[in-house]
Amino acid sequence: QMHLVESGGGLVQAGGSLVLSCSASGRTDFGRFNMAWFRRAPGKGAEFIASIQWNGARSEYADDVKGRFIISRDNAKNTVTLRMNNLKPEDTALYYCTADSRPVRAVLNAPGIWDSRGPGTQVTVSS
Repeated sequence: QMHLVESGGGLVQAGGSLVLSCSASGRTDFGRFNMAWFRRAPGKGAEFIASIQWNGARSEYADDVKGRFIISRDNAKNTVTLRMNNLKPEDTALYYCTADSRPVRAVLNAPGIWDSRGPGTQVTVSS
């Protein structure tokens, strides 16, 4: 199982930007797994934010972050990055990265495919 650790969260004013990073360890084949970012706001369930294909060729975004967030990965460094721009108070949540349970899957997001996850990093956006 992949061990994931997120970093980069913090407190930012509305309209500001943050860059979250996810560092993976425990496997030598990180570059064969799709990766994703989710978030969980207080009192709400987990919400899919973005995913990226194992080779970085394709990505997928939730509608409310399209055009504001960018997901990328560096397979040489076993990292996934989420660049968040024009942040809104409703983006406040615990953000965590996850790994697909199977390698080189064609689908970028579907119920039940996400396996390992990190503890998360808190993002707070003030108005």
